Amino acid sequence: MNLVSHRRHLAVAAVALSALALSACSAPAAPGGTVPDSWEQVLADAEGQTVQLWMYGGDDQGNAYVDDILAPAVAEYGVSLERVPVTDTRDALNRVFTEIQAGRDDGTVDLIWVNGDNFRTGKEADAWLCGWTDLLPNMANTDPGDPLLLSDFGTEVDGCEAPWHKAQFTLVYNADTVTDVPTSMAEVLAWAEANPGRFTYPAPPDFTGSVFVREVLASVSGGADEVPVDFSQEAFDDLTPALYDRLAELAPSLWRAGDTYPANEAELGQLFADGQVDMMMTYGPATLTGLVADGTYPAGTKVLELSDGTVGNASFLGLPANSDATAGAMVVANEALSVTQQVAKAEPEVWGQFTVLDIEGLEPGDRALFDTLPASPVVPPYEVLSRNAHAELAAEWVPAIDDGWRTEVLGR
Repeated sequence: MNLVSHRRHLAVAAVALSALALSACSAPAAPGGTVPDSWEQVLADAEGQTVQLWMYGGDDQGNAYVDDILAPAVAEYGVSLERVPVTDTRDALNRVFTEIQAGRDDGTVDLIWVNGDNFRTGKEADAWLCGWTDLLPNMANTDPGDPLLLSDFGTEVDGCEAPWHKAQFTLVYNADTVTDVPTSMAEVLAWAEANPGRFTYPAPPDFTGSVFVREVLASVSGGADEVPVDFSQEAFDDLTPALYDRLAELAPSLWRAGDTYPANEAELGQLFADGQVDMMMTYGPATLTGLVADGTYPAGTKVLELSDGTVGNASFLGLPANSDATAGAMVVANEALSVTQQVAKAEPEVWGQFTVLDIEGLEPGDRALFDTLPASPVVPPYEVLSRNAHAELAAEWVPAIDDGWRTEVLGR
């Protein structure tokens, strides 16, 4: 297990952030990057192209879905889809920046599974091809007014990325060991203090740990509505001292007394599976069904329903402006939005991801395909899970809060 200790974490994070910041600031506008005139032209240009999709590689179900279901589907259009696993999406973005700096218009990164601060950073550096998603026929299956598809952590999407699936941050508990079930984030923290060593969270900037810290920010601020979506230094200075004080206060009650933290959701999930902690958390709760069914997680695994709600967002596929397989990448993004692919991806045994399609707007036959998806004994329907959901904060909040956590909580 790759636990995060104080000293090592600080050193690695500093190097990674410095590299990203240097690349983002110095990246010139990307060469090339033109959108084809028509979908017919896209299909013609895509024939014979190889598309490299860079994505987080630590999700076995996600990897299998891309390799075994999405790749064969786009092969019917003459497109070869190759998955490039990364441990951090910033690795993919930095490759794009490096190639743009070198003046390459034949970039090796054709699609990136992205959202949040990485999307914002790429957009500010003109690293994405924009204005291409309206050309995708299957975009008609989405709701053009869906706020989760129009703004990505407060950054307007502007046709610079195609939606892929939705996520809802969820806390999970073992009902066999947790009998006094918390109903709010404040109660979760109180439960952790009443049960020392039975709770922890991934260390930011891991995205799961990062969103947990933002949920605590909402809680200590009096609710999500009390934290302005747009970042300002004044709001940060006003709101975050209470956050860091609360998390520092909590730390001695965490697993291993807060001396170490899981590096990511997978490591936290392993602690939950081993019975070392009684709660875990995830952005992709639909995957829980399969993990309980195959015995990885305890049979008593339940979703924690919090009265103050949790954050919801969407993931996207970004197309770098210097890709040398633009048409092929558009074919992949369009196929990923098809009813067939969205239903397949929603199958708990496949990947269990929530669809970005507008179910009510689909033809009856297509809508019926979603109706055939099995109900989960573990996870409530998305409509229930996302009740009281709130929006993500603007992307600028994320690195600021994560950096503050390193100095004010980890380094305290």
